[in-house]
Amino acid sequence: MSIITNINKVFDHRIRLGIMSILMVNEYADFNTLKELLDVTDGNLASHTKALEKAEYILVEKQFIGRKPNTRYATTQLGRSEFKKHIEALEKLINKQ
Repeated sequence: MSIITNINKVFDHRIRLGIMSILMVNEYADFNTLKELLDVTDGNLASHTKALEKAEYILVEKQFIGRKPNTRYATTQLGRSEFKKHIEALEKLINKQ
C-alpha cells in the first residue's frame, strides 16, 4: 500500500482544508464566519463549499435570521471520517511511516 493512499484529492486545496478544519472543531459555521477566518472572497468560498457539498462531506443549511439570509455549514459523518483519514495519511507521510 502506497504511503499516499489515503490522501484525499478533495482536500488538496488550502481553502477546503481550512473549511474542514474549522468545521471539525465546531458544530457548524456560517458563511461570513468562514469567509472571515479564511480571508477569502465570496466567490472563492462558494465554489469550495460547493465542491465539499457535492462530495457529501458537508451539509448546507439556508435560513433567514430576521430578514437576512444566513447559510451555515456542518460536516457529515462521511466528511468527518474522510477528513480524519486524510489527516492521518498526512501525518504518516510527514513521519515517513
